[in-house]
Amino acid sequence: MNPEIWWHVARASGIISWLMLTATVLWGIVLATDLFPEHRRPAWLSDAHRWLAALSLWFLGLHLGALVADSYAEFGLAELAIPMASEWKPVPVAVGVVSMWLLLVVQATSLAMRRLPRRLWRLVHLSSYLAFWLASLHGTLAGTDAASPIYTLTSILTLLAVVFGVIYRILGRRRRASR
Repeated sequence: MNPEIWWHVARASGIISWLMLTATVLWGIVLATDLFPEHRRPAWLSDAHRWLAALSLWFLGLHLGALVADSYAEFGLAELAIPMASEWKPVPVAVGVVSMWLLLVVQATSLAMRRLPRRLWRLVHLSSYLAFWLASLHGTLAGTDAASPIYTLTSILTLLAVVFGVIYRILGRRRRASR
């Protein structure tokens, strides 16, 4: 077996996790706008949002597992769970670790949503925006594919889509509030 296989798996799964996170954030924005009002929203729309989030976490787990299996940078559980514990690119890796913890908290509170006060769930859920930006920053600063033209173009398009979505969501809330 090619000894670099785990490095390739780590890179690919990290990028796929980030793209699934992007899709989750964008789908969440769609659900939060007037495009699909809650009283007329089919259940599959929310299910798709949850499925995208689960895929993002699954690929994140694969990313972490491949980093442990790869022998180049020697990541252990501490480096993957504790910010600044990594000797390899400590700040960019720490940004990824914080993003991971935010995503796990968002997912855990989403699973417990019915048992939590709506206001608390919403506040925690909004931190998924921060998790997205941190994951994007992590991929750009720690990822070895950041110099690739395809990665750069994908990053620009992804970031623009999320910025546009957030602006659309904010403006939509203002329109509803003024009615």
